Amino acid sequence: MAGRIRDEDVAAVRDANPLDSVVSEYLQLRNAGGGNLKGLCPFHDEKTPSFQVTPARGLWYCFGCTIGGDVIEFVKLIDHLSFAEAVERLAAQAGITLRYEEGGYTPGRQQSERTRLVAAHKAAAAWYAEQLDRPEAEIARSFLKERGFDVAEAAARFGIGYAPAGWEHLVRWLRGRGFTDHELITSGLASQGRRGPMDRFRGRLLWPIRDMAGEVVGFGARRLRDDDNGPKYLNTPETPIYRKSHVLYGIDLAKRDIAKNRQAVVVEGYTDVMACHLAGVTTAIATCGTAFGTDHIKILRRLLMDTGEFRGEVIFTFDGDAAGQKAALRAFDDDQKFVARTSVAVGPGGMDPCDLRLSAGDEAVRELVEGRLPLFEFAIRSVVDRYQVATEEGRVAALDAAAPIVARIKDTALRHSYAVRLGAMLGYLDEHFAVGRVAQLARWQRDRDRERQRQPDSRGAARSASLDRRQRQPGRPASPAAPAPARSRIDPRDKVQLVERELLKLALQHPELVSPAFDAYDETEFTIPAYAQVHQAIAAAGGVERAGDGWLARVRSAAPDDTVRMLVTELAVEQPHTPSGRVPDEIYAGEQLVTVRRRAVLRRVDEIRATQKRLSERASPAELAAVTSELWALQQYERALRDVGPAAL
Repeated sequence: MAGRIRDEDVAAVRDANPLDSVVSEYLQLRNAGGGNLKGLCPFHDEKTPSFQVTPARGLWYCFGCTIGGDVIEFVKLIDHLSFAEAVERLAAQAGITLRYEEGGYTPGRQQSERTRLVAAHKAAAAWYAEQLDRPEAEIARSFLKERGFDVAEAAARFGIGYAPAGWEHLVRWLRGRGFTDHELITSGLASQGRRGPMDRFRGRLLWPIRDMAGEVVGFGARRLRDDDNGPKYLNTPETPIYRKSHVLYGIDLAKRDIAKNRQAVVVEGYTDVMACHLAGVTTAIATCGTAFGTDHIKILRRLLMDTGEFRGEVIFTFDGDAAGQKAALRAFDDDQKFVARTSVAVGPGGMDPCDLRLSAGDEAVRELVEGRLPLFEFAIRSVVDRYQVATEEGRVAALDAAAPIVARIKDTALRHSYAVRLGAMLGYLDEHFAVGRVAQLARWQRDRDRERQRQPDSRGAARSASLDRRQRQPGRPASPAAPAPARSRIDPRDKVQLVERELLKLALQHPELVSPAFDAYDETEFTIPAYAQVHQAIAAAGGVERAGDGWLARVRSAAPDDTVRMLVTELAVEQPHTPSGRVPDEIYAGEQLVTVRRRAVLRRVDEIRATQKRLSERASPAELAAVTSELWALQQYERALRDVGPAAL
């Protein structure tokens, strides 16, 4: 078992991986002011960005789902890794060799399972690429040439390779590099045969499938020989590092241009992605052996910054045949999960981008994308075209078939516009006829939705319960979307709490502005336990006077539990509410210090007055004198704070 990674190595990994650079691999970030960046949270669905990154402090926090942390915590949650796996992944990217507490570093023995599986895929990808130059791979090279690809360019840009036809060529090669049979089978690179592991991919052209960070996590393999009885395309099975619903082929190449151009082009196959990129459509991606679904939408929404404020576009390319139209209608069902515009591009004669490039060149591929139709319009036309609208019976049948599609459009203005257009397509002079039919269906749909909400799906509840049980299994990383423990006593609208919150934010974000006075405060000066615990964590980390390097990491480590640690992260990311949004200065810091102290003093004055009243009838003169003296001293101190300000602290 791997030993504990040394603390100094963890710190080095954290410092070597800038948070904004790592997060930008997964979602688009925009300036939020005050040195902060914002984007759509990758851990819950949202229309308005509440995910905030503070690069200067190396922390992120989502004000929607109330989770946050540093760069290690981000990688851990977004890729479902353990802490050690996240550190190892970031260390590999930064070229840092990790040391472990138990006897130093032993390659291949102390690395986590995920790190080993990724390493096996990286090695396999390099080996497959080498095989593409061998004589046996002539059939693979011919396949590429026949589809208009330069073999050398395709291999260099897309990492394409070839799997020899033998049973265990790759298995033997990886064994020789220290990988175990268990690792080869777990990774999906090998299958269990009668005599041991055997190569999963044999005699096929291979495309490496990479995740958002560019690591190879799986392969797609194309059948080349007539005597191959397997499927036309064979993909890596589900593994600890590969889930087909969470990957998009080409996303590592396209992500930056998707974010930059605010456009994504969804094609149907590996060669289509290649054709688009070579033709200059560098935002093309494809699913890997599965239909485009909800998890793919989440990936694209983060990259597109898909909000009402920033609208991008998703373009689907489909074959013009019945299967392609069916796929387009499935896409329609998912359309309204986007804020972005969605369109459909269908090639002339139903050609896909690869065939179109081969027959008409790169310009034709670019024109295909430029000539797209809005998805709603394409879906409606696809249905109407099935009917003989020259007859009254055909028009009525087409209306009955197309009206439910229009009725599912959530935007009421857009729904009305397409209802009018549907009527025009069918030749109705009275536009109200089609509009009325659509409106009626929309009302029925709303009524059905309300009824479903009143009567929850018992099967859905059972699935949720099953998911909860799986997430509670020992050793399984907690779901990042799980709600944080409620801090019901925190109310940011409370004026007293607001000042305490501001002071804690200054202590975490600008310790030099409240030093050394803050260190003389104690937890009784904060009105709710959560803020008092943050103060205790600050004190346990050495206090603001000793902030220096690694300040926030020390405070987070000193927090007594995850709830307080998350509150520290939240306060370290949230911008101070200074007048006119100006940068906090000594004057603002002094105001917060004085206000918190004055309110604490006034609370103590009220307590002493109550004590004085209780003692007035039965206490000795000495006891009354002591209480009166303390009361007088506090009143003088409060007056000095009010009149002199920070100088009285």
